[in-house]
Amino acid sequence: MLKNFTFLPLLALGFMAVAPQSALAKDRRSEQNDARAQMMAGKVKSLRSIENRILPQMSDSQYLGPEFDPSAQVYRLKFIRDGRVVFVDVDGRTGAILRESR
Repeated sequence: MLKNFTFLPLLALGFMAVAPQSALAKDRRSEQNDARAQMMAGKVKSLRSIENRILPQMSDSQYLGPEFDPSAQVYRLKFIRDGRVVFVDVDGRTGAILRESR
């Protein structure tokens, strides 16, 4: 009987670990939907066109993926170079690099 009680806290920890991940997935889908809607409305360039422009300039880095800020209309591309994360912020309207942070 004691074994069942020791299992319950572990089960609760498992549920706690899953909840934030599902919230992240929901945020990611919302971000993708915002980017797509703005692209379809002609407000921003597609992620593919942004990546085609920026990735060749970052050939010394490993691409980790994008984020999109719909209110600023900015794509943030994440890379890793020499063990450090590098963010490249790109204007979604023009495709111009706004800043590179290390």
